[in-house]
Amino acid sequence: MPDIDIIENASDEDIASFIEAKLRTALAASEEPLAISVPGGSTPFPIMQKLVQADLDWSRITVWPGDDRVVPEEHDASNTGKIRALFEPAGAQVATLTVMEQVPHFALVWLGMGADGHIASLFPNTDPKADDSAPIRRLTPDPLPPEAPFDRVTLTMPSLLDSDALMFVIRGDDKRAVFDTAAAGESDLPVARLLAAASQKVTCFT
Repeated sequence: MPDIDIIENASDEDIASFIEAKLRTALAASEEPLAISVPGGSTPFPIMQKLVQADLDWSRITVWPGDDRVVPEEHDASNTGKIRALFEPAGAQVATLTVMEQVPHFALVWLGMGADGHIASLFPNTDPKADDSAPIRRLTPDPLPPEAPFDRVTLTMPSLLDSDALMFVIRGDDKRAVFDTAAAGESDLPVARLLAAASQKVTCFT
């Protein structure tokens, strides 16, 4: 089983402090720039708003969306536009996901999870694999979520796994049950495949 820490009833401040500590340690360990990946959706942005207030050398950090809808950045459905608006004023760079981008090693990959077990835009119908040959893929969820009926561009499982640490924020009993089943190796959903292949520490905040 993967090495997973479950931190129950974590506040947005708790999660932002955890990420800040990870980044501070990584920045102190090397003079090289570092990269992190963050999710979109409604849950992460209040946490990110607290995170960008941290006194870090943001100029050394590049923030990668884990996935995005294939829409212009000014569109309400764009993760990248919202992430850019938060992190660039703090001094960080924000990457744009295209299939031609060179994906770095990540100091931290932060993921959400859908009730169907999808991570980033790796939905069950896309049959994501830990040995995918592509670092980024454009794909179409099936079914298309009615609130965001767009094609997606996403980091693939090997890109997400090329990281020092993985973290999840899982809110709600239904999602927690899906995560627990995946962590126990009792499903074949995308999140279960990722956890089965993970060799790094996984932290899950509820």
